[in-house]
Amino acid sequence: MTYLTALGRRTWRLFLDLIKIMLPVMLAVKLAEDFGLVAWLAGAIAPAFGITGLPPEAALVWVSTALVGIYGGLGALLGLGLGLEGHISLSQGQLAALAAMMLFAHGLPMEQAIVRRAGASFWFTALLRAATALLYGSLVAHVSAATGWLAEPADLSRLAAHNSDAGAGSGEIGWGEWLLGAAESFALIGLIILGLLMLLDAMDRLGITRRFTQALGPLLRWSGLDDKLAPVTTLGVLLGLTYGGGLIIEQARNGDFTPRQLVPALCWLSLSHALIEDTLLLWLLGADIWVILVGRVILTLAIVAGLVWLLHRLPDRTVERWFAA
Repeated sequence: MTYLTALGRRTWRLFLDLIKIMLPVMLAVKLAEDFGLVAWLAGAIAPAFGITGLPPEAALVWVSTALVGIYGGLGALLGLGLGLEGHISLSQGQLAALAAMMLFAHGLPMEQAIVRRAGASFWFTALLRAATALLYGSLVAHVSAATGWLAEPADLSRLAAHNSDAGAGSGEIGWGEWLLGAAESFALIGLIILGLLMLLDAMDRLGITRRFTQALGPLLRWSGLDDKLAPVTTLGVLLGLTYGGGLIIEQARNGDFTPRQLVPALCWLSLSHALIEDTLLLWLLGADIWVILVGRVILTLAIVAGLVWLLHRLPDRTVERWFAA
């Protein structure tokens, strides 16, 4: 009973930490969608978006994704009719580029608020995600156009099967449905937090955490990620930033981590997380797996390694001012 009571308190405290961050941001984004601010912002950047090698109209998809989330972007993609007869078409290379951009940078207001609470700068991590998305997406699109790689037309007919889910993030539902969906999401988050805390505790008691960290030793040493943050970071990479970031908040509260330890882990989570769910969704829609998974993870590792190298050569004051929360 003592264990269950302590577990319940940890779960509730972590759950409240996340809800306090998520709910205000979700409300703000919902209002922005209802008043057309997301569409206006997309239209404002559409001309400049052409330099990425993607149709300017694709700016609406990416901005919707960056502000709302993956499903918001899919709703915009369906709304534009991309790939459908009589509308703008995408090549497989352009689809892969756009999908990678969506995976690198989505739900920034909410997710980077969690990252900030965990110990890294909101603006640095948000700009890092956006810049990485634009550079990587542009590279993929231009290489595809120049070489003929993935030049075949993309088939987005499968997107129709996700229409109901995508609409949940695109501002097309009423407030009653939105509140019900938010309540269901929060309940699911609470259950997942409970399960993750139990899993982490079991892994630690059984010695799995230690063996798992040892198995990842070469990769961790190459990237420079702190061994103590590796288990929760890995869970976030697989399951999502919301859960991984929340667990790092828990670790940071009970541990003694410096910005040089926290920032790389949170940047890793920011750039590559939910590798299972989100990647599978966009792969099923036709995006190339080598672009949206393999290339994305390799680039993330390189960026984190470079960031670790930089942070260890900057003065403490500079690290705390520009990189830490």
